Amino acid sequence: MKQADGWLWRLSLANLLFLYGPIAVLILFSFNASRLSATWQGWSLQWYRALWANQALLAATANSLLVATVSTLLALLLGVGLAVGLEGLPGRRQHQIEQAMLLPLVIPEVMMGVSLLLFFVLLHIPLSLTTVIVGHTLFNVPVVMIIVRARLRKLDPRLLEVAADLGASYWDALRYVTIPLLRPAIVGAALMAFTISLDDFIVTFFTAGPGATTLPLKVYSMIKSGMSPEINALSALFVVLSMGLIGLSLLLQRR
Repeated sequence: MKQADGWLWRLSLANLLFLYGPIAVLILFSFNASRLSATWQGWSLQWYRALWANQALLAATANSLLVATVSTLLALLLGVGLAVGLEGLPGRRQHQIEQAMLLPLVIPEVMMGVSLLLFFVLLHIPLSLTTVIVGHTLFNVPVVMIIVRARLRKLDPRLLEVAADLGASYWDALRYVTIPLLRPAIVGAALMAFTISLDDFIVTFFTAGPGATTLPLKVYSMIKSGMSPEINALSALFVVLSMGLIGLSLLLQRR
């Protein structure tokens, strides 16, 4: 039994190294003083300082933050409303709508990006940050719905019955009872949706137009012309930010 536990521990450690080893190397070389990523010449923060002087990267970062913020707010509005509304439907109909809403998470992102591109072209909608926001909202709504519905299933239904007995209307009970109890899940869903939107590349690639370059698209275009140490620094910052947001989201959902 102890020998089996030892093999499982070694296998788990190997999987962690395989998954997070390249990320650790990326973060390490973001502090490399050398312009060449293959050689180590000592510790330096010059590439982080160089990021602040790169106006193109700053503009792409601003676009990414704008898209992530607006798409997260829209996804919260639609996802929370959908999650709460589904609880009042019959079981079979509830299941059918829920399965339909999960399609954006099931189909490949390439198919979603192509279908959104064709949709905007058919409607003669020019590609811009607005179309990127629409695409990000589409795949963020199911994420918010799943997280909020998981929290809804844990709520005691007798609380709403007590509120009704005390004279509260449906909207009063929703405002003063349901939403406060869902607040940790809502905040966690918002952080998760924001992180997913911030990191998305494929859907953004198909729905972005001129002047709508987000940070993942900008990094991709820079890599094609050669690996710059600034990309290491930028990627390290985004890895830390993404992992921090996901960790905070999971922590809030457990409360």
